[in-house]
Amino acid sequence: MDVSSKTLEEIEGEKERENMRLVEAIFFVSGRFLTMPDLISLSDLNPLIIRELLEKIKDKYSKDDSAVEIVEKNGMWKMDVRQEFSFIVNKLATGSAEFTKAEQETLAIIAYKQPIKQSVVIKIRGNKGYDHVKKFEDLGLINKKKIGHTNELSLSDEFFEYFNVGENDSLKTVVDGVLLPKEPTMVEKVKLKKSPEEEKNSNTVEN
Repeated sequence: MDVSSKTLEEIEGEKERENMRLVEAIFFVSGRFLTMPDLISLSDLNPLIIRELLEKIKDKYSKDDSAVEIVEKNGMWKMDVRQEFSFIVNKLATGSAEFTKAEQETLAIIAYKQPIKQSVVIKIRGNKGYDHVKKFEDLGLINKKKIGHTNELSLSDEFFEYFNVGENDSLKTVVDGVLLPKEPTMVEKVKLKKSPEEEKNSNTVEN
């Protein structure tokens, strides 16, 4: 009886370790924040097991004094390096793993011209800008404040934490060096040229 019980425990333990390796591999390969539906779809595991595995993986990295950790934000999870090694990420990463080129450009425009009305962002970026803004809000990178029929967008504190930069750093350095490290020509034009709405507001102030 003891042998059978021990064998069963070994089988269950091995299955758990196999599932942990699977979830770790998913995080490692994805390189982005994953929702519970993402994890369920990629692992074929039920959410209760996934939540247990997430806690055990977090505990494992903590006990092993690992350089990586599982970060949770707004019901999403991501494998990331610990804060003390963020300088390495700044040297190597460009944000392309987490954001598409189009998303990087939209976020760069918000960073350059904040506070900026969402309606202005949509005029510049088109309807795809709505999806981009929603993603940035879900990740906690921007703040939204209702103004009339639109929203005013600005960078949140988490934006600076996310990209491991200080609030006093030049936004041009942040955006060019992290979001758009290669020839941000379109964004440069947007940065230098006021939108029609901003031009109107500027003229109103001057008058």
